[in-house]
Amino acid sequence: MNDPARPGGGLGDEAALLRALLEGTASATGEGFFGALVEHLARALGVAGAWVTELDRAARRLRARAFWIGGRFVEGFAYDLAGSPCETVIDSRRLVLVPDGVDGLYPRDPQLVTLGAVSYAGFPMHDAAGEVVGHVAIFDTRPLAADPRVEALLRIFASRAAAEADRLDAERRVAAQRARLDRLVEGAMDAILELDERLVVTHANGAAGRTFGALPGELVGVPFRGLLADGERLDAALRDLDGRPPAERFAWLAGELPARRRDGAPFPAEASIARHDVPGGGGFTVVLRDVRERREAEARIGRLLEEAEYLRDEVRALSGGGEIVGRSVPLRRALAAAAQVAPTSASVLLLGETGTGKELFARAVHDGSPRREKPFVRVNCAAIPSTLMESELFGHERGAFTGAVRSREGRFALADRGTLFLDEVGELSPELQPKLLRVLQEGEFETVGGTRTRKVDVRIVAATHRDLEAEVRAGRFREDLYFRLAVFPIRLPPLRERGDDVVLVARTLLARIARSLGRPVPGLDEADVALLLSHSWPGNVRELSNVLERAVITAGGGRLDLGRALGAVAPAARLPEPPADPPRRLLTDAEIRDLERANLRAALEAAGGRVAGPAGAAARLGIPASTFASRLRSLEVETKRRR
Repeated sequence: MNDPARPGGGLGDEAALLRALLEGTASATGEGFFGALVEHLARALGVAGAWVTELDRAARRLRARAFWIGGRFVEGFAYDLAGSPCETVIDSRRLVLVPDGVDGLYPRDPQLVTLGAVSYAGFPMHDAAGEVVGHVAIFDTRPLAADPRVEALLRIFASRAAAEADRLDAERRVAAQRARLDRLVEGAMDAILELDERLVVTHANGAAGRTFGALPGELVGVPFRGLLADGERLDAALRDLDGRPPAERFAWLAGELPARRRDGAPFPAEASIARHDVPGGGGFTVVLRDVRERREAEARIGRLLEEAEYLRDEVRALSGGGEIVGRSVPLRRALAAAAQVAPTSASVLLLGETGTGKELFARAVHDGSPRREKPFVRVNCAAIPSTLMESELFGHERGAFTGAVRSREGRFALADRGTLFLDEVGELSPELQPKLLRVLQEGEFETVGGTRTRKVDVRIVAATHRDLEAEVRAGRFREDLYFRLAVFPIRLPPLRERGDDVVLVARTLLARIARSLGRPVPGLDEADVALLLSHSWPGNVRELSNVLERAVITAGGGRLDLGRALGAVAPAARLPEPPADPPRRLLTDAEIRDLERANLRAALEAAGGRVAGPAGAAARLGIPASTFASRLRSLEVETKRRR
């Protein structure tokens, strides 16, 4: 009786055999399916071995996905196609059946000898595109009966194996894509949340946990509205999405979206929201970013730009030098006092006539202090209208007053951890004096139009040509503010009390002025020295500088004419004439702006239209050139171009 399990004895009932193979592999999937296939195929056909392979086309090599031989599995089996019956299967893309003598037909295949193969049958596996991706094969150590049912079985299971291989490859691609997407989502700096139709969080990445102060898993199941401090903008965006075509259902919530951490702390955010509809339901994807750091960075950049603009003006102002020249006893006494107080944090009040070098002494105090690496910021309290002085000192918020189109840092903020030089502090209005006192006492202030209290650490060096004690007695200057400023007063000697210093200062100024004008440096003869020593210099160094500049400009043949320069009268600024009997009323904002326009025009006319430089309009008003130009623009003052 023939054995139905041996091909040589006949295959028996094909339907029963196919049913047995299908039942043996029905419950298997994945790589396990290939193992079940080759085992049941070998057992059902009664052959020595069976295997399913995948093709490495570039290397012309096959790797067994499963190999059953002699009642066991062989792991890691692979071999080259060259000279093998498998090569014929792959290249011809058809069934190859060698019932007997396969080793003689393929003498270059050493595996046939190793396996002891006598018979062989193989069928190619094709993917969905029709490309050969491997094959299913059997072999035996005895001849294999030629039977068309062998081809039918191999064809059926090659097709099933190819389908399973396609499915596994697709799963691997999907898994790889999902892994890449997961890495992308988890590596994102922005919070990414998946929401269902009810706006309940179904997934959150790590950044979402950090943003909302929770573990990502703790956000799952939380209504998204509960993560917002105000849901009005979200509701408006959702209504907008509902009215759009499916391909355009996404929106960017620019500006501020008030959000809230799990502990209730609010923070400003920006977000995008997209709606996606899939079979069986839909939902939303939200990408949200905490913009506090960005806003703080923008504010820091704004402060740095303000500081850079201020420092550029300072560099221009100092380009002519800033040393204190002289060796007289009164000057040395003032310098010794400055050196004594500089290392401390005490407030300093510089007292002296106009032009005695109060700013140079203020810089000397700053440079001798531990704050020398921090900003030195100056404010001329006499050059800034009282209506703008509070903003100049403390800054303002956008929209705080007409023309405040952006927020601006004040001089106190710029001078934080440094020194603030308040020149002509006696000109401060009574309304500002208590606010300045508060900064000196508490180290804090509010910007104009702001509500947040700012803390600063600023050393004050103030200066005035006024008799502040008399101003206090007259009720024009607060006594408590005076005592705060005058912790360490230093009197600066006028030029007429400094003896031969006037000659040293004149020679230094002459060299500087001549270089700036592109002229040769003139010398001082005995007559010039005598004239310098005989003049009282009521304007001190500032007057001396103006006289010497006129003398250099009018010098003929390189010789100065100081007498002529001293006798010249500087053109007076054409200020508007005050009324003989001014009305006792408050000025409107328009009238104040008209007065300031007239003052700016007068300064320009006195400076010959020049804004910057030692003799420019800005220097005459004691303000930086950039500030002068800004006021020209804000007050819409027309200027004539110099030819």
